[in-house]
Amino acid sequence: MEIDILTALIGFAFVTSVTPGPNNLMLMASGANYGLRRTLPHMFGISLGHAFMVLVVGLVLLQLFDRFPALNTVLKVLSVAYMLWLAWKIANAAPPDEKAAGGKPFTFLQAAAFQWVNPKAWSMAITAISGYAPQDNGVLYGTVIVACVFAAVNLPSVSIWAWTGVQVRRWLGSARRLRIFNVTMALLLVASLYPILSH
Repeated sequence: MEIDILTALIGFAFVTSVTPGPNNLMLMASGANYGLRRTLPHMFGISLGHAFMVLVVGLVLLQLFDRFPALNTVLKVLSVAYMLWLAWKIANAAPPDEKAAGGKPFTFLQAAAFQWVNPKAWSMAITAISGYAPQDNGVLYGTVIVACVFAAVNLPSVSIWAWTGVQVRRWLGSARRLRIFNVTMALLLVASLYPILSH
């Protein structure tokens, strides 16, 4: 892979990973509600789950979308429905004194599976594969390169959001302020659906 294309891919992976989106908003909420240590499986699930998604998109799904465009519409409907449900869950997260009774952060597998209904993750994967994957050594080689770059760049990028949530936690000492924060995060998550709904 040429160095200028690799540099551009790293820049694309960083910018798309670190900017606001469903994953990062959920990580910030998780950091604020559960702390950094309990949010680690969520962070690793996002990074490795998205890298796996890039592999599958590059090897299989782009061909399916070309042959069956209706699959793209089905994906959008499922994504929006699931994201709205997640926003509701964030808005109604248990306050600090109820954590032991029922509050749980995302597991590794839940975070990895979430990538498949995350519109931003789909956009990142499709754009990276179609724009940056080298084709000279075959589809597999190019797809693996893109997936590895995303796995390496994504984790430190999303960690910023979980850490920010932990810092915000210091100002969320009361159940009322935490509730306002969670509702705000839920509304921002819903707002992040605008790009998918506007197309």
